[in-house]
Amino acid sequence: MTSARGAAALVVPEEPAWRITYTEIASLAQVKRPVPTTWSRRHPDFPAPIAHEDGRPVFDARAVVDWLTDTGRGNADPRHLRAELALHTLAAWRTPTLPASVLVGALTALLCVRQQYDAPVAGQDWDALVAKAAELDAEDQFLLAELRAVAAPDTTGPTLAVLADELIEAAYTPAEAFDWVLEARQRLGSHDLAVDQPAPVVVRALAALSGIDTLREESVVVTPHARAGDLLAALHDRAAEDSGHTYLAADPDPARVRLVRRRMLVRGVYEFNLDAVEGADLSASVDEWGYPDLLVCALPYEAAETRRPEAVLEQVQALTDYLEAGSTAVVLGPADVLVRPLRQHGEADRLRRSFLGEGLLKAVVSLPDGAMPYRPGYRTAVWVLSRTPQEERVGRVLLADLSARPLTQPVLDTLAEDIAIWRASGWRGDRRHDPRHGVIVPAKELDDHPGAAFTASRRPYEARYARAVVERPARISDLEQRLADLQRQSRPHVDLRAATRIQAVLRPEDQPVRRTTVRRLLEERRLRRRPGHRIAPEHLTADGHYAVLGPDEILGTARLGSRRIDRGLLLTAYEHAQFTEPGDVVVTTSPRFGVHVDTEGLSVVAAPARILRVRPDGDPRVRPRVLAALLQAAAAEHTRTSGAVRASRGIEDLDIPDLGREETERYDAALDEIELRATLLREQSAALDDLTRITAAGLTDGTLTIQNLPGLPGTDD
Repeated sequence: MTSARGAAALVVPEEPAWRITYTEIASLAQVKRPVPTTWSRRHPDFPAPIAHEDGRPVFDARAVVDWLTDTGRGNADPRHLRAELALHTLAAWRTPTLPASVLVGALTALLCVRQQYDAPVAGQDWDALVAKAAELDAEDQFLLAELRAVAAPDTTGPTLAVLADELIEAAYTPAEAFDWVLEARQRLGSHDLAVDQPAPVVVRALAALSGIDTLREESVVVTPHARAGDLLAALHDRAAEDSGHTYLAADPDPARVRLVRRRMLVRGVYEFNLDAVEGADLSASVDEWGYPDLLVCALPYEAAETRRPEAVLEQVQALTDYLEAGSTAVVLGPADVLVRPLRQHGEADRLRRSFLGEGLLKAVVSLPDGAMPYRPGYRTAVWVLSRTPQEERVGRVLLADLSARPLTQPVLDTLAEDIAIWRASGWRGDRRHDPRHGVIVPAKELDDHPGAAFTASRRPYEARYARAVVERPARISDLEQRLADLQRQSRPHVDLRAATRIQAVLRPEDQPVRRTTVRRLLEERRLRRRPGHRIAPEHLTADGHYAVLGPDEILGTARLGSRRIDRGLLLTAYEHAQFTEPGDVVVTTSPRFGVHVDTEGLSVVAAPARILRVRPDGDPRVRPRVLAALLQAAAAEHTRTSGAVRASRGIEDLDIPDLGREETERYDAALDEIELRATLLREQSAALDDLTRITAAGLTDGTLTIQNLPGLPGTDD
């Protein structure tokens, strides 16, 4: 096996080093940004910078990859690191004489030759490689022309062959290496292969929604508008092993058709199970191979200014003509046509509602922005269609709206499970399972409202029996009781209606205040400093054992205690983590200055926040509340100006009064009264917020009503 270092030296001996910064090293190693800086300080064998650009050190990426591979540091798979080296070298070879289209075509063709002969392609004479390709592709249907298109093959060809072998050795399979190349198509400059391609997470979601893993063996799977074959490859990956499916694809671009053939060939799908044709018409393929059991398609993008809704729906209608009884189609298209309101009784409206009348439309899913990375403003939706015999139609449609949810894998996995259960029930619904991201409604309800959006206007009737809904009145009653208890608790301690009297007066001129800084307090051993911990976001939950204090909690953008961490995880993944102690002053400067006194302790501080801990033997002793208030006031005078990287003064250099013992005690007592009042008000405010939220949720979804609010006019029935 060729090493990453040896391959790189063989590939581009004349090229300058691939220079990367600390930030790029962190991305490459899949760690947080500060980690590479720590590596460079703690490990003498970490590669030294080869230059400085704009004051930042830059490193030779090959040396960094060798160090990561040898030491095992970072979270990246060594295969990923070797592939990144090969792909970067590949990008460096893109020149006017070797454009991106030729580069990607030749490399994927070499991967195909390597897979077919199961032997390295590096070290062979280029003419011999072309001759082998001609044996595989005598009619030049998928790879021969791509190899012949390489300019200066005697020098460039062997280099590409080395890269092809390096990628396959880094990957588990030739198919995975092939996918790596296409995932890097944008970096390689091959934008024509990426411009109208759905995001990878959407491609995987469409494959999951299709139900291909439940198809019977030797089914026919069709992908019109195949583009670079991402959908076809995702469907093949999700299908049952040895399913023997036949895959049909079509695309107007002959170069993309050849790419699809290569992509499926390296997956072991040979010509007796594959037909990729030029154009948009699949009639000839269907006549030869039979009607599809599954059709999955992303409709071609068209600008909103020229998009005609009826033309889009006619495309969908043409696709359903290929469906026989029991066949399914999954179609991704523009949301303004598939979901949003249309002109009442217009041609597009009548055509869209015809899918309901024929019982074809089974599910409608609204997706958020970002489904197509090259079209950030293009909002999309998915239709799931199936041709059902007249006697089996139940006239129900599942509507799911994800337009306000992030495009994350867990969200889409849950949606796929909902659709799978919906399909398995014969499009009738399963009483044992309520869709978590959708509502099942009668198709007639949509058909009876011409032009209306294909979105749910209400929750299903069954949803009123969900536990969260049934418990709402009890939760509201508990909150009302909580407010009453808080009111009673406040009376023995403080009358919120009474005036607050701090009794502040002007300081006499002959009694000037002493000044100090946090740095001086640290030097005088009146304070000690403790760092925060870098905690991965995925380790934070709402129900862990220990509260986490970070910038969000300190600045008030997150409620105290809303983010927590599990005890077992903290003691294993963060074995050096320390808890706060009662009275710790937690401070942060990012994204702006904030300070919080942790009165209870036993919390975990998340970086960039850190702790200023009062030393009990300090003389005079620092009062935490007093220090926090004075730091807050001093920081307000030295805020970060627009465009500046940091505030004009750090926390350690903020100038604050060093009050005498008696004055400190009086100020601390005043702050104690203020904090008591503020705590009571915060608890009441939080309870009122919860009361408002729960009541509004119940009124919004129609599961709650208000009766006889005493003392208010117009509320009696």
